[in-house]
Amino acid sequence: MKFTAEQIAGILEGEVVGNPNAEVSKLTKIEEGVEGSLTFLANPKYNNHIYTTKATITIVNTTFFPEGEIATTLIKVADAYLAFSKLLAFYADAKGTKVGIEQPSVLSENVKYGDNFYLGSFAYIGVNVTIGNDVKIHPNCFIGDNVVIGNNVTIFAGAKVFSETEIGNNCAIHSGAVLGADGFGFAPNPDGTFSKIPQIGNLIIEDNVNIGACTTIDRATMGSTIIRKGVKLDNQIQIGHNVEIGENTVIAALTGIAGSTKIGHNCMIGGQVGIAGHITIGNNVRIQGQSGVSRNIKDGEFLQGTPSLDYKDYYKSYVHFKNLPTIVKEIEKLKKNSK
Repeated sequence: MKFTAEQIAGILEGEVVGNPNAEVSKLTKIEEGVEGSLTFLANPKYNNHIYTTKATITIVNTTFFPEGEIATTLIKVADAYLAFSKLLAFYADAKGTKVGIEQPSVLSENVKYGDNFYLGSFAYIGVNVTIGNDVKIHPNCFIGDNVVIGNNVTIFAGAKVFSETEIGNNCAIHSGAVLGADGFGFAPNPDGTFSKIPQIGNLIIEDNVNIGACTTIDRATMGSTIIRKGVKLDNQIQIGHNVEIGENTVIAALTGIAGSTKIGHNCMIGGQVGIAGHITIGNNVRIQGQSGVSRNIKDGEFLQGTPSLDYKDYYKSYVHFKNLPTIVKEIEKLKKNSK
């Protein structure tokens, strides 16, 4: 599929500087640009590549003016990075336009689905499932009984969605994700063994949520585990039963959140963070990677370390942490001299 500079500028509400009829059919990085490709320049660190790139079209900020000769046609926009992201989404949608039901696959009783539905081979849909319009369920997916899926949802190959889970509109569930599996609930017995506590709640995923590959989110023991609107989850994250994550919070890979913890809106949580159960984290909180959080956190706190501290206190303390051997020697020396 080919697009001209003029057509792309129309999509992005940009201005063409150069040949409006220049055509592209692929996307590349600016330093790897080839004839017939589209790229972008947003970071001034890469400005030198604009003079050597072989990309046919380059998206740039309106504030960019070349200081030498260039061969590429420019499309000027307010935010080149955001504009290129928009094109990536457009490109992904164009590639994912499959419709129809492939065989072999299973559609159980009372399944309802909307327009432009795609079901890949070896997928299974349980009973009483409701699916909206423009939904793509790729091969080898499992959708349990009584699941509700909204409009414009993509579930990539091999994902599992267990019974009673509710998924809102405009969501993406990536390969290997497991949604609504049993929470980790066991009661200790006097003899040292453990008895399983039935997990009879569900999982609710609201609109515009992205869930990364191999991320797992447990169903509630009772009530609901809830992922609010606009949440973005990286790959390989574990979210326990009855957790609630607030709107527009983003969480990086390998983070683990224990059961019944509540996280506020617009939080940013780095990779490999461990969060204890039954605590409350406020709104607009920032948690640096590899931190351990075991207490309630107020709105706007910025944390690092294990156990986590205010990040400024952490850096002040770290100066002393790395000097501890020298400090201990000096203390021992002072002890000897005082005798």
